Amino acid sequence: MALRAVNDSAGAPWGRALAGALDQLVVESELLAGNPLRDPVRRPLYVYRSPRVAAGAHTAAVPSVYVIQGFSGQVDMWLSRTAFEPTMIERLDAMFAAGQCPEAIVVFVDAWTRRGGSQYLNSSGTGRYLDYLCDEVVPFVDARYPTLGGRDHRGLAGKSSGGYGAMVVPMLRPDVFGALASHAGDALFECCYQREFPTVARTLRDHFEGSYEVFSERVRDSDHFDWSRFGTPFEMYGYACVYSPDPQRPGEALLPFEIATGRVVEEVWGRWLACDPVRMAPRHADALRSLRRIYLDAGRADEYFLDLGATAFAHELATLGVEHSLDLFDGKHGGITYRYPNAIRELVLALEAR
Repeated sequence: MALRAVNDSAGAPWGRALAGALDQLVVESELLAGNPLRDPVRRPLYVYRSPRVAAGAHTAAVPSVYVIQGFSGQVDMWLSRTAFEPTMIERLDAMFAAGQCPEAIVVFVDAWTRRGGSQYLNSSGTGRYLDYLCDEVVPFVDARYPTLGGRDHRGLAGKSSGGYGAMVVPMLRPDVFGALASHAGDALFECCYQREFPTVARTLRDHFEGSYEVFSERVRDSDHFDWSRFGTPFEMYGYACVYSPDPQRPGEALLPFEIATGRVVEEVWGRWLACDPVRMAPRHADALRSLRRIYLDAGRADEYFLDLGATAFAHELATLGVEHSLDLFDGKHGGITYRYPNAIRELVLALEAR
């Protein structure tokens, strides 16, 4: 007997043939040029077209949903497979193929930085990622795909730091996005961030000579990124580069705590709190009220207490008279990709033409 090549997909549990289509594009940004970290201005951009759109059978314009990733995420991770599960793209495609969601365009945006992430904000410490998303990626997609124009037909979804971006970007740019879905988004900073300050201070003291400079050298010299060793200090400095960049040192940050003691530096910490979605909400009440859908969820056992952050954000929305939904489910911070397609469906339903 002889092995023969087959011109087709291997099928599950390997690659599943898509009913829709995923365009894997490369774009070049003007707004990211000259960013302080010298990160690439050329980025991958994935655009998923639902089945009838991909086949040219759906001639009307459709809503669009933009999906953004958590800290350390880069867009090709959406193609990664977890044992016994479909990829995110396959889950999304299956939902559309089953007729469970109206036709749509779903855009996967890369906003990676060498600090781990951008939080989808403009910062002198990382670059203009808010503007990149809103003023470059969105017009690029609208010009090339059959999307319904206007913010009322455009949504933003993400998890963790991506969930943070999904909450704050529509507050800052309600002209661009008209709905949001946040899965365990960073919020209520005293619960998700401040509790880590003593841990980071102790780690730097005991293993890196009490110095972020030494820490950075060790990361650069390491032959692999050991998250258990480097992860929490690396993540904290990445957030600081966004929330409290050092105006005297482009690409570097002011810390919200003293390394020697873990004591909070109130002035710097205040800059972080000003970026907390829970505290931002009252300042952007009109923008929030204008949204067509706000979907929030988080696992009840989230290790970063982002279930409390989601609840606190929901309480602020309720106080402001903003319609929303909050779903706390049995789960932790990871392993919740299965929840993303339904949230995208909720946004598409809200963003359909009326």
